Amino acid sequence: MKSLKLDHELAELVRAGKKTSTWRLYDDKDIRVGDTLELVDKVEAGNPNTWKIIGTAKVSSVLEKQLRDINHDDMSPGDYFASQAVMLKDFQRYYGPQVTLDTPVKIVHFSFEEQGKVASDVVRTTSPIKELKLYADGGSRGNPGPSASGFVLMDMDNTIVVKTGVYLGITTNNQAEYQALKLALEEALRLGARDVHVYMDSLLVVNQMLGIFKVKNRDLWPIHDAIEAIKPRFHRISFTHVPRELNKLADAAVNEALDAAEKAQKARS
Repeated sequence: MKSLKLDHELAELVRAGKKTSTWRLYDDKDIRVGDTLELVDKVEAGNPNTWKIIGTAKVSSVLEKQLRDINHDDMSPGDYFASQAVMLKDFQRYYGPQVTLDTPVKIVHFSFEEQGKVASDVVRTTSPIKELKLYADGGSRGNPGPSASGFVLMDMDNTIVVKTGVYLGITTNNQAEYQALKLALEEALRLGARDVHVYMDSLLVVNQMLGIFKVKNRDLWPIHDAIEAIKPRFHRISFTHVPRELNKLADAAVNEALDAAEKAQKARS
């Protein structure tokens, strides 16, 4: 399946239903009517570890013209430019000074189907939960390959508050493990938790978060740093390594997300 990477601002507009088209210069993917595209949100453009698939787009029309020939009728409301000069300057900012009014552009219109969280059970609460147990896991079928993160948040009576699986796209197993921890901690903060007990079957992640192991893999540095930045927002956070059999719920969430993504891709093929 062809994929398109979107700036975060554009991705948010697509998810909100406010944007159903994209302009493509130097279209190396040869996008055509009827294609199904995988849309990727570049949450932090310079940090691929944050990129995530937000859903699929079914191409309904493709208009190809030179930039100088684009007129008001060709544009969607969100694409309007004050002048041709403003339009040219905007594209040169993204693609470089080699862009001229003679450069061809494709305006691709599509219908969007959000993917997002594919396995989620949330128990609503009327007041913040101050203390939580956090079980997190990640998996990659191929390493690197199709990957997902899963986590479960429980109160101190072992009642499930949140169980979620998130499909990540192509990453490594370790990246998926770290993403699971980051997503779970962010959710714990949203729930109002201030004391969190983390349980993971990844000895690598647990020991790196405890400072016992150094983070030698450069690809893990950004997400490890992001989690370190989250930690001070809690009053207390602990990390405990557990055997895989004690992390079955988070592991199940990972596989549910992977299975759902695989099923969705087969349905689109």
